[in-house]
Amino acid sequence: MWQLMNTVRHYPWGSRTVIPELLGEVSPADQPYAELWMGAHPDAPSVLSTGTPLDKAIQSDPDLLLGPAVSERFGGRLPFLMKVLAAEQPLSLQAHPTTEQAQAGFAAEETAGIPHDDPKRTFKDPFHKPELLLALTEFEALCGFRPVEESLHCLAKLQVPELKPTIAALARGGLRAAIPQLLALSPELRDELVTAVARSATRFVTAHDPEFINTYRWAASLAETYPGDPGVVISLMCNHLKLAPGEAVYLPAGNLHAYLSGAGVEVMASSDNVLRGGLTGKHVDLAALIEVLDFADGRVPVIHPVLGPGGLRYPVPVEDFDLTRIQLDAQTGSLTTRGPQVLLCTEGDAELASADGTLTLAQGAAAFIPAGVPVSAHGPAVLYRTTTALR
Repeated sequence: MWQLMNTVRHYPWGSRTVIPELLGEVSPADQPYAELWMGAHPDAPSVLSTGTPLDKAIQSDPDLLLGPAVSERFGGRLPFLMKVLAAEQPLSLQAHPTTEQAQAGFAAEETAGIPHDDPKRTFKDPFHKPELLLALTEFEALCGFRPVEESLHCLAKLQVPELKPTIAALARGGLRAAIPQLLALSPELRDELVTAVARSATRFVTAHDPEFINTYRWAASLAETYPGDPGVVISLMCNHLKLAPGEAVYLPAGNLHAYLSGAGVEVMASSDNVLRGGLTGKHVDLAALIEVLDFADGRVPVIHPVLGPGGLRYPVPVEDFDLTRIQLDAQTGSLTTRGPQVLLCTEGDAELASADGTLTLAQGAAAFIPAGVPVSAHGPAVLYRTTTALR
């Protein structure tokens, strides 16, 4: 087992306090700390205590580090990426492709010779990117489309004439008609629409009208940050989710979502395929987005943990990753798993022991443990463990 040196990603929407405090650094930081990455993603692989990047170590002996079953199933690569995410400002509206969509899109862009670092490149790799977000603090997000009838009421209540074409498209053809209609608007019409929607939404918030008040409050706020962005209107048709600490949400392929505020542990398939749909200044590939989006409407379930081996497990319907919250006390317990695991300590000091020796994980530290290696641990400490769900 090895302690990991991990990369912090500094995006403008990040927090200057959450991740620095986790890492024991001086807070507030002089720049936003948005994400702490733990894994073998080639963009920012963790580095083993030996100085070897984790992705290179796995490439040199995938069967040893991943286990033969995981290595065969996922092509000799660590299939998950673990993050601590801290959002002080909203992220973009986005969705992720299925494996089949990712493979087809990646192959097409490779054939077209589009460089991987081209801002207009849509598919960075041939992998899907389902995600699980477990809240460490109160966490707010837009997740999937709310029931169409509710969206119609939410839009109509604003009494904005500029919204009539969107309402008509939604009533006639559902979300599959309304979303492309919004995204295809000219810049001038977008500005007029978003300005009118924000003005009306603010009026209802100021009047303390309880119906849709959080939805309207966020729409008005988003319009200030992203003036003229159709994502402001799309946000009115999305489920507004509030997670309490310890609750989680699973985001499958095609789910349109945007993290709004809060901190959490995020686990995903190791991919960088993001198709943006709004609330961004970056490239929006309308044709690819419409092909990838899941236009089904309805509530998105909050995931509560179940008792699993070693702690509280957050079940998901994919094999790429499996997340467990482990509360360690002074008694020694086993952390051994069949697949590779990444352990993150968020509270206390975790004392790990294997045949090769011991390792202390302080708050903010993480470790990589190869598949099947017998490991025991004691605290007091809180660990988050990511492994695969391959049985």
